[in-house]
Amino acid sequence: MTNNEAKIVFWGTPNFAAKILEGLISAQFCPILVVTAPDKVKGRGLKKTPSEVKKIAKKWGLEVAEPAKLRQNEAFLQQLRQLDPDLFIVAAYGKIIPADYLTIPKKGALNVHPSLLPRWRGPSPIQATILAGDTETGISIILMDEEMDHGPIIKSSKLNSQISKLTYRELEEKCIEEAIKLLIETLPQWLNGEIQPIPQDHEKATYCKIIKKEDGLTDFNGPAELIERKIRAFEVWPNVYFQRNGKTYKILEADIFKDENILKDKTVGEFFCLDNQLIVKCAEKGLFIKKIQPENKKALDGYAFWCGYQKKISNLKSQISK
Repeated sequence: MTNNEAKIVFWGTPNFAAKILEGLISAQFCPILVVTAPDKVKGRGLKKTPSEVKKIAKKWGLEVAEPAKLRQNEAFLQQLRQLDPDLFIVAAYGKIIPADYLTIPKKGALNVHPSLLPRWRGPSPIQATILAGDTETGISIILMDEEMDHGPIIKSSKLNSQISKLTYRELEEKCIEEAIKLLIETLPQWLNGEIQPIPQDHEKATYCKIIKKEDGLTDFNGPAELIERKIRAFEVWPNVYFQRNGKTYKILEADIFKDENILKDKTVGEFFCLDNQLIVKCAEKGLFIKKIQPENKKALDGYAFWCGYQKKISNLKSQISK
């Protein structure tokens, strides 16, 4: 079966999926249908905004389906059956796809997942990789079953680059590049029956969760290393933020400050300025804050923020250190 002969239905929603969809189209694996989440109401104007996948599908003139629900949706099931697809390709769709859908395509449903399964099953594997301080990750393509990220592995590949200091956007981009490459290599082999799936080692499975707004809140009562990882992992959403005197401040970029001689006389949560650098003491070590954004204001570098907001964030004995 050649690329343009395969009848593929693509399922996905965010940027990760949108770029994979565009990679498939460029390789002449053009879906007969794209399934994505319905438009969401966003912003102060409550404007309906299409998913990133829908934007790409419309750009290429592809048919789009946006079912509000999958379970007990006989009309959508029938639509898919009538298409008689060879394959589903799923990348960050955002919902569990029920078993009665997975039996429709002749060659099954393949899921493209940005981790080395069985590590980091679940909805936030890129964030989980950064939060855990993992030194390696990669892409897994699995044959989907009824359980989340549980099916046998079709192909997997590790990222070749160092990942220990990457932000979410940087790591996502590397995963996207690897996913497109691996998927395009794998699809002809899978469609022609040349690959035997390998079951995952379920005893080694680890799981990640849906990231919520409150996950970004910090009071600096944790290790600086973990807070710094959160800043990179939550770069897109929800950010790492703290609250002082009724205002919220987002920390957009930071590094570890390790000088215990300077930190020993500080209190956890205390901000101070040293050699024009903004630092806050954490339960373990400190954070050197490079970029910070006050509520409803533009982002500032640490020293500029200190000059303008020192009194507004001082809740203990914050002072300029010389």
